[in-house]
Amino acid sequence: MTNRISPYDAWQRLLEGNERFVTGDSKHPNQNASRRSELVHAQNPFAVIFGCADSRLAAEIIFDVGLGDVFVVRTAGHVIDDAVLGSLEYAVSVLHVPLIVVLGHDNCGAVTAAKEAVETAEVPHGHIRDLVERITPSVLSALREHKTDINDMVVEHAKQTVRRLLDSSRTIYDAVDNYSAAVVGVAYRLDEGRAQLVSTSGVL
Repeated sequence: MTNRISPYDAWQRLLEGNERFVTGDSKHPNQNASRRSELVHAQNPFAVIFGCADSRLAAEIIFDVGLGDVFVVRTAGHVIDDAVLGSLEYAVSVLHVPLIVVLGHDNCGAVTAAKEAVETAEVPHGHIRDLVERITPSVLSALREHKTDINDMVVEHAKQTVRRLLDSSRTIYDAVDNYSAAVVGVAYRLDEGRAQLVSTSGVL
């Protein structure tokens, strides 16, 4: 089973679902017993959501989709590691998903931690340090452009993550290069519930 829709159509479907969520008209599709039965032996998601692990950023809810619709990968600050890359490559090469969405959000705790580490030169202990170190280049990139607001840094981090996915994965790069997939960066507003496109790689 393969996807037949374009990256553009996949993005439009997410946008329509997000608009329903924003306006309070969510349909909660594909969440019943019959849908569950349909998916026992196969899945055919139309998009990948690679988002922050923040509890306020549940992809299926904010895009008003259901079981089998989106392939979701989440880490704090949507930080990339080998497991993330393997998961995304599986979605693109095996499931033939046409769209990868990098989903960041305002007031992100992980980006805030990286910003504070840069400002104070004090790095957190344990594995949180690894998260902060991976986000720090995005913070520094924003500061070079004189952007000091945390939400400007969130947008920059989403853009940088899109670039890193393409730089780190030949599979994803080739899918974008041959027009079978696109990668977009999105910034989510917690108060409005709206997902805003901030970066695009590939034909959308």
